[in-house]
Amino acid sequence: MNDSSWGAPPQAGYWGPSDQGPVQGAAPAGPAYDAPEAQHTRPMPIVPDGPAVPRYGDDQDDDRGAARLSGPLFRDETTSAQPRAAAPQNPEPMPDAPQPAPAPQKKSAGRDLGAAIGVGVGLGAVIVASLFVVKAVFVGVIAVAVVVGLWELTSRLEERKGIKAPLVPLAVGGAAMVVAGYVRGAEGAWVAMALTALAVLVWRMTEPPEGYLKDVTAGVFAAFYVPFLATFVAMMLTADDGAFRVMTFLVLTVVSDTGAYAVGWRFGRHKLAPRISPGKTREGLLGAVSFAMVAGALCMHFLIDDGTWWQGLVLGFAVAASATLGDLGESMIKRDLGIKDMGTLLPGHGGIMDRLDSLLPTAPVVWLLLVLFVGSG
Repeated sequence: MNDSSWGAPPQAGYWGPSDQGPVQGAAPAGPAYDAPEAQHTRPMPIVPDGPAVPRYGDDQDDDRGAARLSGPLFRDETTSAQPRAAAPQNPEPMPDAPQPAPAPQKKSAGRDLGAAIGVGVGLGAVIVASLFVVKAVFVGVIAVAVVVGLWELTSRLEERKGIKAPLVPLAVGGAAMVVAGYVRGAEGAWVAMALTALAVLVWRMTEPPEGYLKDVTAGVFAAFYVPFLATFVAMMLTADDGAFRVMTFLVLTVVSDTGAYAVGWRFGRHKLAPRISPGKTREGLLGAVSFAMVAGALCMHFLIDDGTWWQGLVLGFAVAASATLGDLGESMIKRDLGIKDMGTLLPGHGGIMDRLDSLLPTAPVVWLLLVLFVGSG
């Protein structure tokens, strides 16, 4: 191979190994532009302008020369493990590899069921022990639950909305309200409620007037929502079979919540109130009504003096409705505040208010129906 580069002057012929002149009849080494046969030769490709490509044998480092020889010759070429001619111009998209089907996700209760059951059993033991041993002790349990619930509610209002409902008059007035309902009945409860609202208005006057209206409004609402509704439980306790009336009230509310959860978790498909509580379903509501009506018939027949099974059916239906509305009502409050639970006092349950949400509005319903069915004695 000679040392001439691309573009050197063409040779007239090929000089053989003997270097004695051109060999007649041999094929020319390159196109001779002054010969007639040049008209039938194939033109050489035009090399684009660019950096000169070193030839084999140039006075350069061997490694660099090898690297240059292994690279692209023209600037518009790219190195590839596969020749360009072998790649299709419009390749067909490769079919996606079959993906394994995702494992079905199990429904979750959203809480620690072990902790929730343990706490629920503990609270139930305290309630039953105080309810059937000394009634006054159970009144104290109600008062403590009211004060803690008021603390949770007012704390969340201040944290999330900047509303400062006075806790001191609410706590004192709330406990007094429960005791007044037990001692003096409905009349005592209403008087204590009015005095508590007045105390909230006066207490808030000791601070600047900015926000006075929203603070006292929230305070009066808290006084009605927590202690006043809880007073009806104390009023149920005053009857001769008061312990069994309270037990019926508690059992029906718990059974309603349990039926709603069990049926809704297993069969729930249609949302009951998606904007308020997405987890509640119409199937769950039917479960709550069914469970509560059966439990109501049994409780009225075996626990309540002069009670009948059909009254239990009515009572169970009313409890399921009021418990569901109470749960939705507190869910509305929590959504407005942007929180999931009112507190963290009870593991697996949240706060005290998260357990009182269905009990509070159910208490006056059960008290009223029992008075209508079997009297207040």
